[in-house]
Amino acid sequence: MRKVNEIFYSLQGEGHHTGYPSVFIRFAGCNLRCPFCDTSHEDGILMDDDAIVHAVKLYTAEWIVITGGEPSLSIDADFIHLLKRATGKKIAIETNGTRPLPPGIDWITVSPKNGICGASGDACVAVDRADEIKVIDIGQDLEPYFSLGCRGEKTLMYLQPCYVEDPAEREANRLRTVRRVLSDPRWTLSVQLHRFLGIP
Repeated sequence: MRKVNEIFYSLQGEGHHTGYPSVFIRFAGCNLRCPFCDTSHEDGILMDDDAIVHAVKLYTAEWIVITGGEPSLSIDADFIHLLKRATGKKIAIETNGTRPLPPGIDWITVSPKNGICGASGDACVAVDRADEIKVIDIGQDLEPYFSLGCRGEKTLMYLQPCYVEDPAEREANRLRTVRRVLSDPRWTLSVQLHRFLGIP
């Protein structure tokens, strides 16, 4: 049994696959407590693997996005194998990178957390490969992200404004991130498209 916060169908709102129709499996719980986290992920219901597969198969999207919280706390190789075999879909994961991942995942997004694990070195990054690294911009030094062990020659680097409720602060965050991307073209801007569209 796995604790699932929600399963829903929407457009991917962030990173490389922005705009792709996707089935999201959000698992409950996280091993970090980031002060800027904008996701309510603690609550959930226990579901067996067959129930999760059944819910995912209701949608025709090519991609499944496994997210959280921190989804690596809830998945294993058997689950990934079953999900791929039973649905025929590609699997992406959004992880903080602090725990190893099972094989079989098609796209790995690592979002390391500054001051907790990730930006100050490799000590806490347990993932050995990332297709994209997506960093929430909170004004931190960005250079260490380019030396993460999970970063390869083809890893895409995304910088995303930190979402906050206060409109003035939110706008200031957006402008700061745009300036930082313009000043360092190794980054690509990621925006939370789903917030602009008013969708999950």
